[in-house]
Amino acid sequence: MTQTPVRPIPKRPLTLRDVSEASGVSEMTVSRVLRNRGDVSENTREKVLAAARELGYVPNKIAGALASSRVNLVAVIIPSLSNMVFPEVMTGISEILDDTELQPVVGVTHYKPEREEAVLYEMLSWRPSGVIVAGLEHTEAAKAMLSAAGIPIVEIMDTDGDAIDAAVGISHRRAGRKMAQAIVDAGYKRIGFLGTKMPLDHRARKRFEGFTESLAKAGLEVADQEFYSGGSALAKGREMTETILSRTPDLDFLYYSNDMIGAGGLLYCLENGIDVPGQIGLAGFNGIEFLDGLPRQLATMDACRVEIGRAAAQIIADRAANPSAEGKELVVLDPSLDFGDTLKRLKKL
Repeated sequence: MTQTPVRPIPKRPLTLRDVSEASGVSEMTVSRVLRNRGDVSENTREKVLAAARELGYVPNKIAGALASSRVNLVAVIIPSLSNMVFPEVMTGISEILDDTELQPVVGVTHYKPEREEAVLYEMLSWRPSGVIVAGLEHTEAAKAMLSAAGIPIVEIMDTDGDAIDAAVGISHRRAGRKMAQAIVDAGYKRIGFLGTKMPLDHRARKRFEGFTESLAKAGLEVADQEFYSGGSALAKGREMTETILSRTPDLDFLYYSNDMIGAGGLLYCLENGIDVPGQIGLAGFNGIEFLDGLPRQLATMDACRVEIGRAAAQIIADRAANPSAEGKELVVLDPSLDFGDTLKRLKKL
């Protein structure tokens, strides 16, 4: 099978000339297409846009500036502001950047790849000094833009995969394996999983993969599963817990993909007289602070959110101060497991 050769991406900021050469169209015409000005045939327009997309070209919106100019902004692209996880990441980023001339600017993707692509396009057009973006999975166009940006790129929250430049986070597969081992060591056998639908929640998917892998080594498997879409909430956790226990009443452990739905599940069990952790054990993920206000502490795992933000921002700040520094940093943090009151600790890990 023949493969189309990949056009090499210049190790410098892309220009109109690069798009012109790639599309076989004059620079003036390329400029008209990208600025959506002038009379250009549809065929020519498509050729130019396809070449720009493949290269990862982003127009420079800094009026009158050189193509290599940068502004003291750091683009921070995250999936959500309503999720308690990401404000803590922003806290860590701000703690580091507050001592520099750099300022974070936030874009929100709502877990939609096409939205991430659009946000990235707009932010890169202002020539920031660096990008911090959640996750390792992006569209091909987004990868091209990040690769061609010529600035520090730090992908955060996840280290299970190949980074474009630098990466800071935890191994979610390892986190899933660690939780499964604790559950197995506690003597639970009939385990249910409750979580988000995972095609686009890559980190939850990786935790689930590690979780089931570790269970399989112990001769166990997930006995039942319940999935949801949309935002996490206590009410959703209650509803899902009632559904899965009505369907499979002999489950003796419920593993939730995040603490919010796990907290809802805990409240459901307590309200219905279910012995936790004797009759059924529970665990979530993220270690968010609101758990401190629950009647019992939910077992969970800290995702090192503030530390991730600090480490990512430090990479950007160090590279801004020393542009010739080598990239490809990989910072892997180790999440800690908190047994709380909902996971029996019968064996020493």
